[in-house]
Amino acid sequence: MKKIILSSLLMLVPFLSPAQIDRDKMPEPTQLPTFVLREPYTKKLPNGMTLMVVENHKLPDVSVSLSLDRPPIDETHKPGMYYLTSELMGGGSTTVSKEAFIEETDRMGASVYLTVDGGGTYSLTRYFPRVLELFADAALHPNFTQAELDKARDMAIASLKADENSAQSIIYRLNRALTYGKEHPYGSFYTEESLKSITLTDITNFYKSYFSPSNAYMVVVGDVNADEVEKMVMKNFHAWLPATPLQVSTPMPRDAQYTQVNLVDVPNAVQTEISAFNLYQLKMGDKDYFAVKVLNQILGGDYGSYININLREQHGYTYGARSYMGTDRFTAANFFVSVRVRNEVAAKSVVEILKEIKRIQTEDVSEQKLQEVKGQLIGSFVMSTQYPSTIADIAVTREIQKLPEDFYSNYFKNIEAVTAADVKRVANKYIKYNNLRFIIVGKSSEFIKELEQLKHNGKPLPVFYYDKYANKIK
Repeated sequence: MKKIILSSLLMLVPFLSPAQIDRDKMPEPTQLPTFVLREPYTKKLPNGMTLMVVENHKLPDVSVSLSLDRPPIDETHKPGMYYLTSELMGGGSTTVSKEAFIEETDRMGASVYLTVDGGGTYSLTRYFPRVLELFADAALHPNFTQAELDKARDMAIASLKADENSAQSIIYRLNRALTYGKEHPYGSFYTEESLKSITLTDITNFYKSYFSPSNAYMVVVGDVNADEVEKMVMKNFHAWLPATPLQVSTPMPRDAQYTQVNLVDVPNAVQTEISAFNLYQLKMGDKDYFAVKVLNQILGGDYGSYININLREQHGYTYGARSYMGTDRFTAANFFVSVRVRNEVAAKSVVEILKEIKRIQTEDVSEQKLQEVKGQLIGSFVMSTQYPSTIADIAVTREIQKLPEDFYSNYFKNIEAVTAADVKRVANKYIKYNNLRFIIVGKSSEFIKELEQLKHNGKPLPVFYYDKYANKIK
């Protein structure tokens, strides 16, 4: 059996008194920390589920995390099935009523939650066997009833009606639908009509199709013995049988043909929501992964990023602006910018976002900024490894993402190896200056004239109008 050891060995920096520190200079780089990961206790169970156990006896508690690895769930024919099924899970079982389930977990000071994607528990060590038993019962024998479905549906519809005209809700729908398309699993969103069409049979079939152990990872962290945990998990989850594999074909979305603005007018909006995005192909194991991480951190990943400094510090348009660059194994990943600004500066904000994108594509990032960002990324990772759960999370990620064995042992080295030339190269490769789709949701009367006069590459920047459900109207 493999044992669990995580070492994060940091080189000690000589102590400096305040009088010795010149705060106007970047600190001299010290030797890189090393990260050594030895595998958690890992066992593939007969039903296909992978069990990972991390023993940590510092505190008398235990946490369980269950995650299911699979392609994106396609509910485009009835959006809302994922949400409603998840809402109905975790509320008791066919043998334990919802009220009794909640009462018993509360009495133990434990927590148990479940969704179609998995779930988790937290408890004191002495209650762990019973909590795991309740967790398994709720996961394998959910009590789907018409009364609970009606209640969950009514609450979802009430929430939709309360928020359907808010700029935040509208841009959420448009971001999904216009980035990926409504026929893509990532692009669909539920409506009152789609929620009303979902039956109890739909919920049951959806659960049976997607909640399967063949792609499941269970991580147990805490004051436990790995061999005993394996026995308990086998006892409680042996009846969880694999579902028939789904034949899933995720369509590949397409970028905008040219940079454009998609606008939704919300006359009562106090502020304007702006997002910008394009699509690209990138997985965690790709050679550009670390350069893209550094790129995003510089452009919009934190408080000191180009976009945030411009829009917040230099112009005072917003309290904060961020960018995101992810990876995806199944379909296109996306570059994404998000900011909320005053209505009257919406058009100006588009100009400034484009300016910062062009800047990072054409100018070398300074060595000082590059080293600062690398330090942030390395420091953030080191801090995360102080938590025992990170050990198993890393192991699960490496397995799911099909990463090389040395991916994490070389993590710091690969970040440190990124150069200014690399940043510029991946900025031009993955951020598509001429295929950006801006989505603007706000009180257009305060900025439309200025917006319609904007130019991109010397030509008018096209503006297209949409309703609040991502339907083109003009």
